[in-house]
Amino acid sequence: MSVSPPSVRPLRHGDVPACAQVLARAFADCPFTRHVVAADDHQRRIGRLQELFLVRVGLEHGRSWVTDDCLAVAVWTTPEHDPEPDVADIGPLIAELAGDRRAAYQSAEQALAPHRPAHPVWFLGTVGVEPAVQGQGRGAAVLQPGLEAADDAGIPAFLVTSEPRNVRFYERLGFTVTAEVPLPDDGPLTWCMLRAPGR
Repeated sequence: MSVSPPSVRPLRHGDVPACAQVLARAFADCPFTRHVVAADDHQRRIGRLQELFLVRVGLEHGRSWVTDDCLAVAVWTTPEHDPEPDVADIGPLIAELAGDRRAAYQSAEQALAPHRPAHPVWFLGTVGVEPAVQGQGRGAAVLQPGLEAADDAGIPAFLVTSEPRNVRFYERLGFTVTAEVPLPDDGPLTWCMLRAPGR
């Protein structure tokens, strides 16, 4: 019996609380967030970080999609708007939420910076699926509109992941590894991946 693909639509402001909590659960054991976000009250910190990104970047200047049940969400930045001023604006909040891992957060960003494309890209800022329903197609479904929009614009897509299992998932979507970066301070191996338009 075939399962129909989940319905996907653009993210709305009313979706933010539920999506932030889904992302908090999805990233609770992510190697990167474990490395750069304090262990105390870890999941709450991640939820707040994701909420900031959803509102200040995804909704204000990026492109974001969610499944109708709000169990999967993907947020992209696009070449039409430079997210750096917004990220800098919320920098003090990010540092506060990173807690005693803020130095690790800063060194990780510095280590990854040389591997980020200098040319315009659609950047996958965050994507997550509620852990209880992972493996049911929601991740690919919520990514598809962004990939199609990048293809239509003739612009590559770029992402960073520290989850080894995600590398194969993204390769199936047309991404290729462009760098393997061991993060400083005993941080996790992190992959930079690029997808040419039309893949």
